[in-house]
Amino acid sequence: MTNRVFFVLTLLFISCGCIYNEEPMPEIAGSYSSVEIIQPTVFEAPKTQPRPENVPREWYPPSSLEKGWRAIVIHHSLTKEGNAAIFDDYHRNGHKWRGVGYNFVIGNGNGSRDGAVEVTFRWRQQTAGAHCGGTPGNWANKDAIGICLVGDFTYSRPTGRQMQSLLKLVRFLQKRYNIPKNRIYGHRETPGYTGGTKCPGNFPMASFKAMLNY
Repeated sequence: MTNRVFFVLTLLFISCGCIYNEEPMPEIAGSYSSVEIIQPTVFEAPKTQPRPENVPREWYPPSSLEKGWRAIVIHHSLTKEGNAAIFDDYHRNGHKWRGVGYNFVIGNGNGSRDGAVEVTFRWRQQTAGAHCGGTPGNWANKDAIGICLVGDFTYSRPTGRQMQSLLKLVRFLQKRYNIPKNRIYGHRETPGYTGGTKCPGNFPMASFKAMLNY
């Protein structure tokens, strides 16, 4: 990536990024009572079920680390281009975080292949995310899967291939972790969230959830 591109992306991140002005809350021990629908449970992965041939192997985390995820939070990057490596670099160097805050990043053809699902270290290590700070007990980072679609949905919509990939990924996560549609949120709609983001912009949440039925 050239210095010019990095400079432009950095300005975009600083001025209007989805989560970049919202330092995630630190790990907080305590009750989740203020978000009753998200209760941690003991997770037993369905290891006896064969892996569907059309599901990428990397979507399955290491069985020794796998945890019981309880919800899904959808984001947009609020940039026209990007990928997991660019976001990782900015989060490491711009915010001094461990790295990219999302579990998955879905490309739009500008920075990575349109519809490509990138799996980040947070998913591989099954560690808390840094995508939705400001929730009670930091539950959204600890127990919700963060998926970022590259794009600025303030003025546009996800590409068709992004939506196809998101549908496939979310259906897989729903089935594996028993996540109902009412626990799939846009960033700004996450229960208990106290920030002022408009993320994920004009993402078509209602029609997306309707498509999950098919």
